[in-house]
Amino acid sequence: MQTVTFRSRAVAVAVSAAAIAFIVALVVGTAAWGSARDMAYALVVALLCGSVSWAAAQRSMAGFARSINRATARLVAAAHGDLQTPVQPGVRQDLPDLAIAMDSLFSQVRANLDNIHLLAMFDPVTGLPNRMSFCRQVDRLLAERHAPEPAALFFLDLDGFKGVNDTLGHAAGDQLLARVAGRLREVVITQVQAGSGDAVVGRLAGDEFTLFFPDIPDRAAAERIARAIQFALGEPFDLGGQQIVLGASIGIAYHPDHGVTLSDLLRAADIAMYHAKNSGRGRAETFNADLARKAAGKEALERDLRAGLERGEFLLQFQPQIDVVANRAIVAEALVRWAHPERDMLFPATFVHVAEASGVIVELGDWIMDQVCETAARWARDGLAQRVAINISMRELSQADFFLRLRHAMTRHGTPPGAIELEITESMAMDMDARLRDQLQALRDSGVRIAIDDFGTGYSNLARLRDLPIDRVKIDSSLVRNIETSAEARIICSAVVALIQGLGLDVVIEGVETAGQVDILRVIGCTVFQGYHLAHPAHEPDYIARFGPAASSVLEA
Repeated sequence: MQTVTFRSRAVAVAVSAAAIAFIVALVVGTAAWGSARDMAYALVVALLCGSVSWAAAQRSMAGFARSINRATARLVAAAHGDLQTPVQPGVRQDLPDLAIAMDSLFSQVRANLDNIHLLAMFDPVTGLPNRMSFCRQVDRLLAERHAPEPAALFFLDLDGFKGVNDTLGHAAGDQLLARVAGRLREVVITQVQAGSGDAVVGRLAGDEFTLFFPDIPDRAAAERIARAIQFALGEPFDLGGQQIVLGASIGIAYHPDHGVTLSDLLRAADIAMYHAKNSGRGRAETFNADLARKAAGKEALERDLRAGLERGEFLLQFQPQIDVVANRAIVAEALVRWAHPERDMLFPATFVHVAEASGVIVELGDWIMDQVCETAARWARDGLAQRVAINISMRELSQADFFLRLRHAMTRHGTPPGAIELEITESMAMDMDARLRDQLQALRDSGVRIAIDDFGTGYSNLARLRDLPIDRVKIDSSLVRNIETSAEARIICSAVVALIQGLGLDVVIEGVETAGQVDILRVIGCTVFQGYHLAHPAHEPDYIARFGPAASSVLEA
């Protein structure tokens, strides 16, 4: 199609040139001689001019076509990744505007690709290699290693960073992360100059950072590096005139002792880091055989958890909250138990932390939610006027569809909203964002009761209680444990109870173990208690036998 167009243009140019030449010759000849012979001469001149013009047009169009073909070939090469080869001179000569446009296009594409590469390989907040880039670099360094000296991987998690994000906002948090990255770079430069070899530092996610030293003299050098990191991050950070104090929990793993591959080293260093954090924070711990055994046990427990859910090994027991004035149980708290086939009966303290860390808590929580809704609906039909309380973890509450799943479970079993009570921990209540607060409020408006569990173990922010959609506060046993022997404990407990009741909220005392505690707390003004002194958790038939409608007195031993 292009060739036909070029030839048509050439013919048109040649014909036009011949016509012009003929007219010129005709005019000249007529004016000069006015004879037939002169007219013939004029015709010959016109034909010669036309032939010359035709040949020139043919050569011009052929060169134009070659330049178009070259430009097309260059664009095809660019589409296959060649953005560096310059546009050919012929294209620049015959098609200068197109050549300039192609140069601009290739330059913009190269710049965009460079930006995409930076986004793909480097963290935009800190400028450090991201997880993918860090792993690629370390994998290459491990593949090239032949030195007998150990290599060390440092996995660190910032202590106290979440509080900065929550109080100062994410913009300040990002600024702080950038400052942390700068100090880590300084540590690396100093250690490299001290003879610890080259190093790679990266940000894996959130407030987690990693450093890899492919060649260190010995383990003592690694311990010095860990101390240097702690010292660098322990100095206050100045954010807009405000002094922010952080720290870091560090896990150390060595190649090849703790792993040959990067994934093995990351796993070992991560385990050591969590051990450091759980041991008091601001510490550096090295992966060892004991941690390996604990990790293996944790992984086995996680596998058993998933299998136990599939095999139906979990069950519920119920512990009452008793109103000692009315002499009746008003709430039954549902407590999960695991009838493990090889470890007898397991209590939540044994497996819940593993379930939360692994994410199995969501599946386990769904099972508990379904069982509680079914039990509460059945009790309501049988005339047992007691709410069933269910503990909700932060992992469950953070699921976007948690409230939808709860409502579906209640609808599926026909559970009256007033037969359900949700218990959330004090720390969860204090950290609750507006979205969760609104969803809890909507659930409460429908009739579901909301309680704060373990109050007194965290922030104990009484002023915050006014803003939360709650009905009841369960005071933790730690606040009442010493009230029989300590006047100070009695004063504190009395003040807390008075303030909570002053906000119009019900008070429940947890962990009651003696009659003396009950007597003192009744004088203070408490009437609802839960604890081993009154009743241990029991399977549903035993619970119904003692606290059901046919029970004569729930306070009988």
